[in-house]
Formats: sequence, C-alpha cells, structure tokens
Amino acid sequence: MRVLIQRVKKSSVEIDGKVAAQIGQGLLVFVGICNEDNDFDIEYLTSKLVNLRIFDDKNGVMNLSVKDIDGEILVVSQFTLHALTKKGNRPSYILAAKPEISIPLYEKFCDEMGKKLSKKIQSGIFGANMQVSLVNDGPVTIWMDSKNR
Repeated sequence: MRVLIQRVKKSSVEIDGKVAAQIGQGLLVFVGICNEDNDFDIEYLTSKLVNLRIFDDKNGVMNLSVKDIDGEILVVSQFTLHALTKKGNRPSYILAAKPEISIPLYEKFCDEMGKKLSKKIQSGIFGANMQVSLVNDGPVTIWMDSKNR
C-alpha cells in the first residue's frame, strides 16, 4: 500500500461539479492499493499517518502530528501510485489491485484512520473522476510504502 501525504491548509474533492468532501488544516492522503495489501498494511500506515510529526510547533519546528493540532484528514483513492514507468512512455498499472480487492481495503483504511484520529475522515468516491484542490502548506509532501518498513 502506498500513500502520498500532503500537509494542507485546506483541500477539497469535487465530483461532477459538486464538492463531495473538504477539510481545513490537516492531511490530504492519496492511497494506492496493490494485490498483496492487507490489514497489516492498513494498521502500519494509519498508525504512522496520525502520529507523523510534520506540523510546526510554536517554534516553527515540525514537531506536531495531525492529532496534536486537531487537524482533519481527506483520503483519496489513487491507483496511479502503483504506476510502472520503466519501459516506454505509457505507464502500466498492473500492480494496482482491482476494485473487488481495493474497495474493501480502501474503506477499511478510512475507518481505521477515523478511529485513530477520533473523528470522521473525509474521502473521495472510489473510482470516480475527481477534481482535487489543495493548498499545500510548506510545501510538505511525503511518500510512504507499507512494504518499505
């Protein structure tokens, strides 16, 4: 399971011209799921994400987590995080899990994140054509893969 995390001042997802989800200060998390992913990957990444100290403390040092600042999280599914680009110019997505595998894992990922943050997680709609807007704070953008522990 791969995630791309962006520290944001605000973020939103539009689907068919309507806002489907939005947050203020917090994390925008893009999630890519592959066939080998399971509950251990979800546990690892959700624990890391809610405790990742990437928000500034009063001295301007990245020392606070999204939990510490009472921030919000917006999760968006993104199979393209598993793109293979080594050959040619057209990415291959064969490593990305099919919907029958990825939808239940995506939903569980969002549920676990909500439990760990103790608040409702905002999310896009799996498989929808989404327009994601964000104000990246910093910018701070971090990539994580649960297979690289």
